[in-house]
Amino acid sequence: MNDIPRHPSGIAPLLDLCDPALAERFDNRFVRELPADPLRRDVPRPVRNACYSHVEPAPVAAPRLLAWSDAVGALLGLARPASATAASVEVLAGNRVLPGMQPYAARYGGHQFGNWAGQLGDGRATTLAELRGADGRHHELQLKGAGRTPYSRHADGRAVLRSSLREFLCSEAMHHLGVPTTRALSLVATGEPVERDMFYDGNAKDEPGAIVCRVAPSFLRFGNFQIHGANDETDELRRLADHTIASHFPQLGAPSPEVYAQWFAEVCRRTARMVAEWMRVGFVHGVMNTDNMSILGLTIDYGPYGWLERYDPE
Repeated sequence: MNDIPRHPSGIAPLLDLCDPALAERFDNRFVRELPADPLRRDVPRPVRNACYSHVEPAPVAAPRLLAWSDAVGALLGLARPASATAASVEVLAGNRVLPGMQPYAARYGGHQFGNWAGQLGDGRATTLAELRGADGRHHELQLKGAGRTPYSRHADGRAVLRSSLREFLCSEAMHHLGVPTTRALSLVATGEPVERDMFYDGNAKDEPGAIVCRVAPSFLRFGNFQIHGANDETDELRRLADHTIASHFPQLGAPSPEVYAQWFAEVCRRTARMVAEWMRVGFVHGVMNTDNMSILGLTIDYGPYGWLERYDPE
């Protein structure tokens, strides 16, 4: 891959998301190196011997930019869209896939509240691409609320403004509080209603729909590895582990039995540090199941989270 062009000052210019020059900075290692679901149907179904499924985000009626993180944009080398309805907003809403993007939904399982839940996966999240940012590092761009995937089960694959706004605000707040976390680039209204039973009391109502563009070096979870182990997919499990070590833990060296053990210890260390940072700020993750635990030790999936109103460190 070519180096990212820079100004004489050494600072990379910010590019519009639709700038053709950006195509050279997409480097989709996950898609390129790991086994894919051979079927290309966004129909909920069991998937075997694959790390992901190719999907296309479902277009929405009237995308409009509601919020943008300048800090994350600078990290990625992306300029704020010129208007709330600019062409780049179409990308952030899933209405347009750019050259160089290879959208997919990841396959994973998980233990939920102590019980093995089987196949779960990205039921309403679509990764657009891996982008080499202004820092030269890879960043995964993922749309949450972008429509159904093979992992949606009985869900509609959409998200409402209420929860999307909470995710956008909290992920950025946690970063600036010094807590390891995924980030948020943008919040886009879809112009479509989404039916939700907010209090699970049988009184479902339409709410405004929205999509968050989430950003992280990777959204790999414990459950990505568990699903292969649970289904005796040894080759896929080894390929995923080797890819993860090479891409995100290169300091450990080439994969080997000794390196696998060192990697496991490093995952434990990062996870413990993350939870300690949660406790430092009084953060409570509402669904700390293995499908919501990052292999990189990042806070992931801001669903029913909360904060301790009173906290006594003793």
